[in-house]
Amino acid sequence: MNSETASNILPERQAKPKWLRVKLPTGKKYTELRGLVDKYKLNTICTSGSCPNMGECWGEGTATFMILGNVCTRSCGFCGVKTGRPETVDWDEPEKVARSIKIMKIKHAVLTSVDRDDLKDMGSIMWSETVKAVRRMNPETTLETLIPDFQGIEQHMDRIIDVAPEVVSHNIETVRRLTREVRIQAQYDRSMGVLKYLKQQGQRRTKSGIMLGLGETREEVIETLHDLKAHDVDVVTIGQYLQPSKKHLPVKQFINPDQFKEYEEIGLELGFRHVESSALVRSSYRAQKHID
Repeated sequence: MNSETASNILPERQAKPKWLRVKLPTGKKYTELRGLVDKYKLNTICTSGSCPNMGECWGEGTATFMILGNVCTRSCGFCGVKTGRPETVDWDEPEKVARSIKIMKIKHAVLTSVDRDDLKDMGSIMWSETVKAVRRMNPETTLETLIPDFQGIEQHMDRIIDVAPEVVSHNIETVRRLTREVRIQAQYDRSMGVLKYLKQQGQRRTKSGIMLGLGETREEVIETLHDLKAHDVDVVTIGQYLQPSKKHLPVKQFINPDQFKEYEEIGLELGFRHVESSALVRSSYRAQKHID
């Protein structure tokens, strides 16, 4: 089934298909964690990004935290994070994040960040210090770091490798042809190089994610999966792109569940250790399972 078939092309103002309808999060664990987040004013991407999988992830003891502020130096066409001049680095942030994880009793934490091209170290020192703080305060918590490309500078990537998170993730986001439009200041080959370098330097588990619905073809998605495998990536997530606002890139297609299933099967045939592929999948979906 081709992602450019007529059934997938998005007419103007078409309602979201039924497979994109999200159930409200429920459950005892979710209710407990939601209360803690509100009481202590904890900052999670799960809540600020209104993640559709929040209830499921929190129920399994997983949550995602963003460091280095909430203003990005890049202006990717798909991303809802504000672009501009970031605030001064908060060097108390590592302890704050570690404390949040402890309060929430998180079993597996995902750390991510905005791009900080304004900093000489591009934020890599803060990354390292945050992982160390989480380890000190939460020795039983496993970690995934969803990192920027650090402009491909090995010195900055080495700081992540040195603190040895269980998983290091860097998202390719889209196919080669659309990278210039979707990730304006990023480069397809540079991101692939980041993933390859991580593995070459001994990182045990690497991971990447792809968004669909931006105008890519089935053949291009399969080519991207081949490229990720060729760069020794272990885990791939594949989900539907949803437009954050009218200022962002429009959705070109709503990819149907059968197509997501086919990509999952192709990925597993290629030899990826884990493939998460469905419309509501996001980078941290079922993240705790990817350390196995």
